[in-house]
Amino acid sequence: MSSTPTDPKPLPYGSWPSPIDTELLTSGSVGLSEPAVDERPDGRDRYWLESRPSEKGRTVLVRSRNGGPPVDVTPAPFNVRSSVHEYGGGAYAVADSVVVFSNFADGRIHLIDGDDEPRPITPDLPDRMLRYADLELDLPRRRLLAVREDHRGVGRPDGPAECVNSIVRIALDADVDPATNEGEILVDGHDFVSSPRLSPDGHQLAFYTWEHPSMPWDASRLWCGDADAGDVRQVDGGAGVSIADIGWLADGRLAWCSDRSGFWNLHVDGSNVYPVAADCADPAWVFGARGWIQLANGTVLIRRHEPTGVVLVRLEQHQDARAIGGFTAGELAVDLAAVGSLVADGDEVVAVAGFRDRPNALVRIDGSTGELTELRSSISETVDPRYFSIAEPINWPTPDGAVSHGFFYPPVNPEVAAPIAELPPLIVLSHGGPTGASSAALSLSLQYWTSRGFAVLDVNYGGSTGYGRAYRERLTGQWGIVDVDDCCSGAAHLVAGGAVDGDRLAIRGGSAGGYTTLAALTFRDAFAAGVSRYGIGDLEALATDTHKFESRYLDGLVGQYPAQRQIYLDRSPIQHVDRLDCALLVLQGTEDKVVPPNQSISMADAVRAKGRPVALRLYEGEGHGFRMAESVRDAIESELVFYGRVFGFRPVGELPELDIDNLPR
Repeated sequence: MSSTPTDPKPLPYGSWPSPIDTELLTSGSVGLSEPAVDERPDGRDRYWLESRPSEKGRTVLVRSRNGGPPVDVTPAPFNVRSSVHEYGGGAYAVADSVVVFSNFADGRIHLIDGDDEPRPITPDLPDRMLRYADLELDLPRRRLLAVREDHRGVGRPDGPAECVNSIVRIALDADVDPATNEGEILVDGHDFVSSPRLSPDGHQLAFYTWEHPSMPWDASRLWCGDADAGDVRQVDGGAGVSIADIGWLADGRLAWCSDRSGFWNLHVDGSNVYPVAADCADPAWVFGARGWIQLANGTVLIRRHEPTGVVLVRLEQHQDARAIGGFTAGELAVDLAAVGSLVADGDEVVAVAGFRDRPNALVRIDGSTGELTELRSSISETVDPRYFSIAEPINWPTPDGAVSHGFFYPPVNPEVAAPIAELPPLIVLSHGGPTGASSAALSLSLQYWTSRGFAVLDVNYGGSTGYGRAYRERLTGQWGIVDVDDCCSGAAHLVAGGAVDGDRLAIRGGSAGGYTTLAALTFRDAFAAGVSRYGIGDLEALATDTHKFESRYLDGLVGQYPAQRQIYLDRSPIQHVDRLDCALLVLQGTEDKVVPPNQSISMADAVRAKGRPVALRLYEGEGHGFRMAESVRDAIESELVFYGRVFGFRPVGELPELDIDNLPR
């Protein structure tokens, strides 16, 4: 760790030395997700997933027994990931020391009984033809419930047009032949199914579904019925209503989040028990997330999204007639910028929490006092917090008369004094999704930039979640317009306020955020440079060549294809490269199934042919997002080199060579 000089010297923005380097972002850090708690007669085990860039992105199931040291449950080469919907989630489940998990390499479910070695319990088929997610153990019946995605026969003349999604039950008994144990179908006949949840007595099964062309946050339906007979009834949902986070209370009542009010609020047996003008759930990009949980003492703990962070709320059950739906609400005294899926741990809760002033961590939170205990940090070494830029929530008016939201991060570094008479360059971040959101949680990958002298604006443009359904629907039919305008107007807002250098504005984003980046560079004149990470340049190609989950996503964001093909052409950056007049860096994985590599390659080729500065980096073996340490390091450092060349500063440190076509050295 570098020492802080007593008399910081001015250095050009972008060239500041920083201890937040790519080594820390890869070998010095892990991704934390999907906590679980297993109550056993002789104690309590906590489980979670760790994604490790140092192990080529392998995701490992980790266990802490009775509060003891963490140990790996899944040995190499097992990789605990699901590829259902390509985004996965719900990749493992545990009960009574029995663990089941999806192995990414083959898509098979494996079972670990106690300290035994993992054994496969589903068929071994090529190309992950059977995939499983959202796992729910039913040990009394010796079975596993799961969402299954069946790719067998897709593409054959007599096969289905797309993969088939269903809820299945899989036998757990050791004498069952894995070759035939593909799962008995419980629920089918829907384009998509999610969240098989058994009632406490095991007799009822709840789940939700949605159909093309809707996404789950557009319109979905909640169902409940006999766990074996398949006789179900619709409970909630339909056109204009989204269902999320379904589960059961200990007394057998069904609970779920619905946005019937305009916000995802918690409902119990049909009553909105926490009616607030705020979202209490997230969009269902991945399986298995839970935004509420019931503790052992009967209290329900739920998270409420606010523009400045997340609030944890206790919902106490009362017979008082003044209580809404039998519950009264009170906020917990704990300061969080973000929090992931909640898991009950007796009268406490375990979750992956994000903070404004330190890296995220697996934590335990007392359900009564809000007292927080860190169980596992996402980084292996301590970083001086004086290098951290803390998120400043800001709002600004947009061209369509709305108000957009974001977080501003000024450059911060205790070793350096800001240059006199110079303003910092700005990087505008456009998040993915586009139905997603950024939070105020400290991100080391973002701090990499602010600690080197960049200002950053993280934009929650129209269409982002956490602000209610009406804000999400600002993007309906307007993708490539509203999101772009919000990013451009956010940058202009900071320039007008004298916070950043208007001649050194850049925009960067990945996936859908990469599309916003490319569209901003092509159709607006706000930015001098941009970085697209596996971004979408051709909307028509995306509409005709993507996976099932998102195959009709653009119907709502752009328009029906092919009937409204002209809109796709009008908003595709690759069709209008003649209007792009700035520098571009393109970063892409070769195995990406969500945004195929040909999109990035074609975009780079078109910019190169026009004579504009462009660089392309392809990463072998990487999919939609970079997981391997060497890819993560090269992508970030290449981006720093790119900004240095375009904005005219010399970054510090040993950095990779980057060939930028049409840009002289």
